Amino acid sequence: MYDEKYMEYAVAEAKKAAAIEEVPIGAVVIYQGEVVGRGYNVRETSQQTLSHAELIAIQEANKQIGSWRLEDCTLYVTLEPCPMCAGAIVQSRIKRVVYGAPDPKAGCAGTLMNLLQEERFNHQTEVTYGIMEETCGNLLRDFFRELRVKKKGSQT
Repeated sequence: MYDEKYMEYAVAEAKKAAAIEEVPIGAVVIYQGEVVGRGYNVRETSQQTLSHAELIAIQEANKQIGSWRLEDCTLYVTLEPCPMCAGAIVQSRIKRVVYGAPDPKAGCAGTLMNLLQEERFNHQTEVTYGIMEETCGNLLRDFFRELRVKKKGSQT
């Protein structure tokens, strides 16, 4: 299925984040079978709140397509979008979101709330979840496990 193929691209972006010691979250925007936007988390590197993978991928897709409307696009992301990213997804009119791992602390595509399908908004997004969930979740678990080990080692 195509979802796994495109999620692999998002996982590759997440690995780029991990390589620079950022939380490994990656995203890609697909339009007509092609990647038109990609991004990975660089919040610590940039020290900017808005440096989430989804927002970076959406901005790149806007430039590639030449429009703020991404109506015929699908966003693949390794972690369930947070409220900020869910808002940007709704505002950009993305047709569909596919995510890997749920986010029990900030997930706004169904875990804590579902901003992507809120009927009071003028746009709702299709949501598919659990694609490569184990792979996506392991990236995050391994990252935070290593971070805890480093912190513990620096305290001794």
